[in-house]
Amino acid sequence: MEESVNSIEERLEEVDRRIAAACERAGRDPADVSLLAVAKTFGPDAVTEAAAAGITVIGENKVQEAAAKIPLCPGHLKWHMIGHLQRNKVCPAVELFECIHSVDSLRLLEAIDRAGREAGRTVPAMLEINVSGEGSKYGLKPEETPTVLKAAEGLTSIEGRGLMSMPPFAPEPESARPYFRRLRELRDEWRSQSGVPLEDLSMGMSNDFEVAVEEGATWVRLGSVLFGTRTGRAWRRQDAPDSGGDDL
Repeated sequence: MEESVNSIEERLEEVDRRIAAACERAGRDPADVSLLAVAKTFGPDAVTEAAAAGITVIGENKVQEAAAKIPLCPGHLKWHMIGHLQRNKVCPAVELFECIHSVDSLRLLEAIDRAGREAGRTVPAMLEINVSGEGSKYGLKPEETPTVLKAAEGLTSIEGRGLMSMPPFAPEPESARPYFRRLRELRDEWRSQSGVPLEDLSMGMSNDFEVAVEEGATWVRLGSVLFGTRTGRAWRRQDAPDSGGDDL
C-alpha cells in the first residue's frame, strides 16, 4: 500500500507484527521490547494521532523542539531525549524528559546528576556508545566507558538504565547486526564488572529494528516507519495554528 493511505495506527500494527516475529526468531518475549516513536520534525497533530493509536513514549532529538511541542500534545505521554545533549541545555532536558538515551561523556553525566538533584528527581539515563568508531558520531569509546561507569556509581540523582548506539547506515539491515551484537556483549561485560544495572539496550531504527530485536534491543527508536517521510526541518511553535508567530 502507498504510504499516504496508511494511518499511524495501521503502521503501528505492522511494526508490532514485525517485532513479534523478530522476537519469535530470537526466542524472546515481545513484552520485553518497548517502542519509542521518534517525532522529530513532526508536529503535535502527528503525535496526537500516535497517542490515539496506543503509543505512549515519544522521542525527540532537540530540547528546543520538545519544549515547544510537549505542551500541545496529550499530557499522558512520556518523552525521551535521544539526540546529542549540550551541557547548557541539561536543566530544561531534565524537566522535559523522562529518560535521556544519549549521555556521551562523563561531564554530561555529572551535569545531569546535578540537575536531577536540583529538580528533586532521579533521572534514568543511558550511555551512548560509539561502537562503530566513526568520527562523525557522538558517543563514548568502548575503552573509556568502564571509567565512566565507575564514576556513575557515586552519583545519587541519575539511574544508569543501559546503553544506546547507532550503527553506520547501510541499505541492508543485516549490516547492522555486528554492531548490535557488540553492544549487547559490551553491556553484559560491563554489567558484570560494575554496580550499574544496565538493563536496557536502546538500538535499532526504522531500517534495522528487526535485527536489533533479534540481538537483544529493549528499546527501538522508530520514526519514518510510523510517521512517514520527514519534512526536513524541525517543527516550531510558530507552526501551530493561532500561535501568534512566537518561537523559542
